[in-house]
Amino acid sequence: MLVILIALVAISWLFAGTLNRFSREEARRGLEAQAALVVPQVESILNIENVTRLDRLSKTLGQQSGTRLTFILADGQVVGDSEESPQRMENHSGRPEVQVALSGKTGAATRYSRTLQQEMMYVAEPIFAGDQIIGCVRTALPVSGIAETLHSVFSQLINSAIIIAIIAALVSFWLAGRLSRPLEEMKLGAARFARGELDRRLPPYRGEELGGLSDAMNQMASQLNERIRSEVRQRNERDAILASMIEGVLAINNEEKILSFNQAASRLLAINPKLAVGQSIQEVIRKPVLQQFITEALASPTSIEADMTLLYQSEERALQAHGTPLCGADGKKFGVLIVIHDVTRLRRLENLRRDFVANVSHELKTPITAIKGAVETLLGGANSDPASSERFLEIASRQADRLNAIIEDLLALSRLERDAESVGIQRQQENLLPIFESAFQACASTAAAKEVRLKLFCSEQLVAKVNGALLEQALINLIDNAIKYSDAERLVTVEGWQEGSRLRIKVQDRGLGIPREHLPRLFERFYRVDAARSRAIGGTGLGLAIVKHIVQAHNGEVTVHSTPGEGSVFMISLPLA
Repeated sequence: MLVILIALVAISWLFAGTLNRFSREEARRGLEAQAALVVPQVESILNIENVTRLDRLSKTLGQQSGTRLTFILADGQVVGDSEESPQRMENHSGRPEVQVALSGKTGAATRYSRTLQQEMMYVAEPIFAGDQIIGCVRTALPVSGIAETLHSVFSQLINSAIIIAIIAALVSFWLAGRLSRPLEEMKLGAARFARGELDRRLPPYRGEELGGLSDAMNQMASQLNERIRSEVRQRNERDAILASMIEGVLAINNEEKILSFNQAASRLLAINPKLAVGQSIQEVIRKPVLQQFITEALASPTSIEADMTLLYQSEERALQAHGTPLCGADGKKFGVLIVIHDVTRLRRLENLRRDFVANVSHELKTPITAIKGAVETLLGGANSDPASSERFLEIASRQADRLNAIIEDLLALSRLERDAESVGIQRQQENLLPIFESAFQACASTAAAKEVRLKLFCSEQLVAKVNGALLEQALINLIDNAIKYSDAERLVTVEGWQEGSRLRIKVQDRGLGIPREHLPRLFERFYRVDAARSRAIGGTGLGLAIVKHIVQAHNGEVTVHSTPGEGSVFMISLPLA
């Protein structure tokens, strides 16, 4: 619109100026032609004696031509004028057009006429008498007529320009709307793309430019959407992998600040996930051993490993750390990846394995040594004495029975573990009273020998889904233990009852009791509170371990409460179904 308006104003101004110059030029030529026509009529009578005749002729010709005619002598005196009396007019020798005409040329001038009180255009033609200039004829025309004509033309031009400007404005607004609407939609579409709404597409537009631009933006959005989805998918896969790892993973840059870590690392090192990223390891990990390992890993160009023990919530944890350099696409190292394995359980299993091997070796060696000693004694000549021979044979027999009991218990434990890990134990709905009574009968002779009283409390209607043989074995082990560690005339009670959806079994003795520090390890294999006393009364050290495995095979749990000097209470809790 601005360009169109400037163009219209410039064209109008140029046209008006040209038309003005053209009109004035045409008017001047017209005046020259009229003066040239008048000269022949007055050149023979142009003198001072013919003033009246010349004045009358000027008025007649001026009226016919519609212009002002003035006859002027060579001295500037006016002798005839179509609009005024010559006597009242001043000498015109000083007029510019007259001066030029009296010099022999056609003179022209435009100025304000004091006689007619308006601006006039004057043209003066010299009149010759032979070679002598005797005067001139001057024609004049009001410029106001030209101005009125120009004003009319200019008014029409302005009106036309306004009409053209209005039409141009309407066309401009239409074109602007047609162009800006798609651009505005593209702007909104680009804003949606920037917000991540890449599933929506721009509509197709006509035209090579807008259509090509919308297609390019849609293609860009599609590619961005696919790349972002790929990145998100890869990130989610990576996060899922890291989250599912039991190993702790930390990424640390060269400034010893944490870049990222997984849940296992947060759990192992007690790191706050919301505050740790971007913080230095000295602020987050208050473990000097691990800090030293990270510093060494950052300084090392290759992977390093180390074993360490950290204290976590008053519990020692055995960790195995592995540090690997992190390098960018340019191969430049920008940090280190620390992978931490919690090998506490493995270390404990190793310790248990070593203890178990040592205990088995010791438990087997004791009866074997006794048997070997008895046999060697017999071979050394003791068999000649019937009494000595019988005594040593009894020792060998008793130790062989003990050796057999240990092996049987070990095989029983092995079978329990194998069945629990593979197909599980077979269970069925059974009445529990017969199982309890069978266990009592198995321990009756032992109780009678020690003069220990047994008492059973169990309802005839108590039923549960159990493996009867295994549960009976567990009860026999607990009752046998209670009898062995009870003094004469003491009471051992066994109770069974239902509590909600659980089966409760309690075996209680009033014997020696167990010190508190031994309770956590009481169900370990070959663990003895008093090893010498246990061997003296014939224990293998595997009875309670068998009880624990039987209960666990039933998805239950076994606990113990004991007070030294007052006795012990073993409690079994099993699901009824």
